[in-house]
Amino acid sequence: MLQCAVIADDLTGANASGVLLTKINLKTYTVMNRERLSLDNLSSCDCVVYPTDSRSVDKKIAYNRVYNVANLLKSPRIKLYSKRIDSTLRGNLGSETDALLDALGDSKRVAMVVPCYPTSGRVLVGGYLLVNGLPLSRTEAAVDPKNPIGTSEAAALFREQSRYPIGSILIADLAKGWPHVTQKICQLQEKGIRIILFDAVTQEDIELISEAVLKSEVPFIAVDPGVFTATLSRKMIQPQTAGKKQRILVAIGSVNAVAKVQVEQFLLSRNVYNCYINTKELLEGEERREREIVRVTEDVLSNCESYDVCSIIGSGILPEKRVSFEPYMERLGCTANELSAKINQSIAQMTENILCSDQNFKGLYSCGGDITVAVCRRLEAVGLRLLGEVIPLAAYSELMGSRCEHLKIITKGGMVGDKNAIVTCIQYLKEKLMI
Repeated sequence: MLQCAVIADDLTGANASGVLLTKINLKTYTVMNRERLSLDNLSSCDCVVYPTDSRSVDKKIAYNRVYNVANLLKSPRIKLYSKRIDSTLRGNLGSETDALLDALGDSKRVAMVVPCYPTSGRVLVGGYLLVNGLPLSRTEAAVDPKNPIGTSEAAALFREQSRYPIGSILIADLAKGWPHVTQKICQLQEKGIRIILFDAVTQEDIELISEAVLKSEVPFIAVDPGVFTATLSRKMIQPQTAGKKQRILVAIGSVNAVAKVQVEQFLLSRNVYNCYINTKELLEGEERREREIVRVTEDVLSNCESYDVCSIIGSGILPEKRVSFEPYMERLGCTANELSAKINQSIAQMTENILCSDQNFKGLYSCGGDITVAVCRRLEAVGLRLLGEVIPLAAYSELMGSRCEHLKIITKGGMVGDKNAIVTCIQYLKEKLMI
């Protein structure tokens, strides 16, 4: 079912955005013949990308083309509308953004503009677009014979063309976190702002902006060169899959600071169903331990249908939920290692229950060597067939001789990798499983 519509100002830009969507396993079509277009013919795709060939035409013609296409594609089934713009801000930015807003007809809808493409060296800082470290106005793009640009200030380029009021959210706002950005989005909307431009330098910034936009619940369109749209799509759209839906389970028991940062980034960047394990319950006697194992297992199994990634994470990764072992060591007469082993074995039992109860779980990400060993023992695996390296010290393997035969697994130590390590590993596993 069609869930995302992207209107681009040229064919190459359309395809560039479409490729980003296919990388997150969304079935994407680029439309070439408007006369033969029917939404019924697009029922098997997730996203449609429509080039209007309007970058170098008069702004009124560009407006009309985008307006007409938007009306053609408009449907209550579509979750995300996007206006794809050039990464160097050439073309009819304001008039085409106005056209999409006008066609959708919601006076409360806001254009969220993130003209950033970090991997191509395009970033917005203080409202100014830098291309590989240079202000846009000092690059070759500025002297394009068909689309010359006289300023590096993105808001100025939009104001030249758009009739709608414009606001900005800067790097200093992003540094205060997504709740602050969400609040500012709502404040700007209440003031009648219809176009908001966001500073962004890294993919982490785009993830934060995406989260803030969605949390704000402000109706919106995305306006960007493709990365912001792809990030939103990953959070908003469930890909269509043929046959059985495959899923990945994430099991994390590490409590160190590195793992905490990685978990925060993972939960922020993906549409994940997460269940925190109440670690304290695992140490409060066998009855309460079994009750917690059942609770977590049933929680994931009853809510996983709409997700391709589910996670069970020990609550000890949250500093305020961390359990002190000393009282238990004294009361139970055991060592810290024995308590840690009980927690690991409990998480392994939850993992076993979930994997063996739902055969659609085809992949597992395990964080922490002790957890991995406990899981392999619970599943009675005779070994791991090593298949590759995801990042240094993170291995991609297949369980051998296991009750979950052919289960693909990525194992990583809790202290390994940068803040995006879990995100990278899960994306790697999704691509291998073709989810």
